[in-house]
Amino acid sequence: MRKAATTALALGLLIGLSPTVGSASAAPAPEFTPAPIQWGPCESETLQKAGAECGAVSVPLDYADPAGEQVKLAVSRVKHTVPEDQYQGVMLVNPGGPGGSGLNLSVLGSYVPKNAGAAYDWIGFDPRGVGSSEPALSCDPNYFGYDRPHYVPDPELEKTWLDRAEGYAKACGNAGKLLDHLKTTDSVEDMESIRKALGQEQINYYGFSYGTYLGQVYGTLHPERMRRLVMDGVVNVDDVWYQANLNQDVAFDRNIKIFFDWVARNDATYHLGTTADAVEKQYYDQLAKLDAQPAGGVIGSAEWTDLFLQAGYSTSVWPERAQAFAAWVNNGDFAPAKALYDDTNTPGDDNGYAVYTGVQCTDVQWPTDWEQWRRDNWATHEKAPFETWGNAWYNAPCLTWPAKAGKPVEVDGGKVDSALLISEELDAATPFPGALEARKRFPNASLISLPGGTTHSGSLSGNACEDDKIADYLLTGALPPRQDGDGPDTTCEPLPQPTPDQVGTQATHGQPAVLQEALQTHHR
Repeated sequence: MRKAATTALALGLLIGLSPTVGSASAAPAPEFTPAPIQWGPCESETLQKAGAECGAVSVPLDYADPAGEQVKLAVSRVKHTVPEDQYQGVMLVNPGGPGGSGLNLSVLGSYVPKNAGAAYDWIGFDPRGVGSSEPALSCDPNYFGYDRPHYVPDPELEKTWLDRAEGYAKACGNAGKLLDHLKTTDSVEDMESIRKALGQEQINYYGFSYGTYLGQVYGTLHPERMRRLVMDGVVNVDDVWYQANLNQDVAFDRNIKIFFDWVARNDATYHLGTTADAVEKQYYDQLAKLDAQPAGGVIGSAEWTDLFLQAGYSTSVWPERAQAFAAWVNNGDFAPAKALYDDTNTPGDDNGYAVYTGVQCTDVQWPTDWEQWRRDNWATHEKAPFETWGNAWYNAPCLTWPAKAGKPVEVDGGKVDSALLISEELDAATPFPGALEARKRFPNASLISLPGGTTHSGSLSGNACEDDKIADYLLTGALPPRQDGDGPDTTCEPLPQPTPDQVGTQATHGQPAVLQEALQTHHR
């Protein structure tokens, strides 16, 4: 989905090697063997502090032509610290997006309880087109400038947004051959190349958000190479990608109401209303005012929507969003809102969004008839006005995307030995049915659910019940016993909702800062 990177990530998700990728009749691609990685120092201060080493893996732009043009994948490694007889192999990590940078996530091993992460070499990587990988995709760096048009369209605004989306798609058409090779299947083969470059027979894998889709497709195409698999915030493979975004719209509308209720219960601090309805009215009143007159000429209605979309992803950002809300309403001070907007959006950098669209628009053919988009989004807007049209315009470049779309792999995890699935049951970005569907398709998997939890991909955030089960799985392979039926196999209580004084405490009450940053950079 979309979350906060270059604002707007709808799913905050193949023509692969052939039109029948993943089927029994697909012709095998020529074998590719990458060179071993030459490790050296890292530029990132985060990685330096963790004692990581960095390198690159050269892979084919097109795996059907392994001797042809190549691209480079940036990789990092934090090595195991246990004795060699306790070593459990490499652990690749992906934060999702698509378009999220995972290079810094090799540090995540230190966040796993019981010292379970110490038995692995943690491998972070930037997927093709992303971040420090070469080339890095950019289409229009200023596409997410300030004071963009209002999301909910009248006829004139509809044309404005359609023109903007078509213009972005045309700009991406200048990216050359890379645009034809950004599908999920390309990144899955890149994971295979990383495995080979590391000299490993198998990988372990930890995927968040869209990264769970990578895990499901990898487990389908290369099940013999998958050892242990953790997937948090599980993509529903039945819905990629058009329907997934419509489903998100309804879920985010529910979650923003949960946030409004929290603000109302803390009215002594925020003075924005004593009921959820009153706070919601205040939100939409400000939306209308900012549409008419942007705060400081920069924070208009679109930026206001994007700013509060984050509250639908994680409870850890509630205090600072509410504080900025109150500063604007009660004091006319838009500086806190602008600071938060800038923190989760990088003006002049569309890399995350460019790769997001590059993957989503070519993984599967989106509807090419705008009338269908209009009809579906107005119907969804009627019951879920908070995010629907913002999400629609975020994905609208797929209407005219200048690269051929493929067909999704039919996910089948029947040959994967084990997997641990994690989902908060009110996750809006990857709604809970996705985890249930993955559990069906991976018969050797167990699902941890967190009833009532609204945080997306929130593991390794200090929830002992959840994180200890992850540690046990990584240490021994032990999964919660599989239960009869189609529901979760075990449950944990979500972390408690924050208190107003917990502003800026995501690292201790929520996701580790490095993970928070990685997840934010691929969502709007």
